[in-house]
Amino acid sequence: MTDLVLPSETNPLNNLFGGELLARMDRAASIAARRHSRRIVVTASVNHVAFKHAVPLGSVVTVEAKVSRAFRTSMEVFLDVWIDDRESGNRTKANEAIYTFVAVDDAGRPVKIPELKPETEIEKLRFEGALRRKQLSLVLAGKMKPTDATELKAIFEID
Repeated sequence: MTDLVLPSETNPLNNLFGGELLARMDRAASIAARRHSRRIVVTASVNHVAFKHAVPLGSVVTVEAKVSRAFRTSMEVFLDVWIDDRESGNRTKANEAIYTFVAVDDAGRPVKIPELKPETEIEKLRFEGALRRKQLSLVLAGKMKPTDATELKAIFEID
């Protein structure tokens, strides 16, 4: 999803408002989740956002969103945000985020979604880490006991 940063979307320093970028990322991520699940999707959580570089007025911004793992009814979506340099044409990674979406039916009830098969190395890395990230989110939200978070426990077990 590519767009231009306009004056009404910037703060007093002439950089894109963080909330405006979050909205753009949410829209791009929802499109990726909907394409994967072929269902209505709702944002369940914003798990991680890293604002690495300001996005100046007039910038061409590209938000790339890709489902990194599909669970039973939810999916993790990775987002990379790029800025195009007007003069050189080079792209710089400005931000990244991880969102979670749930596929629902017309009544808003969660529905089963297709599995995801990662192909590239980055897709495989993100896929492998997704269960750990999900378990961490569930533990922090009080929805899972730490003792049940098998993927997290495996990181800290000492032989």
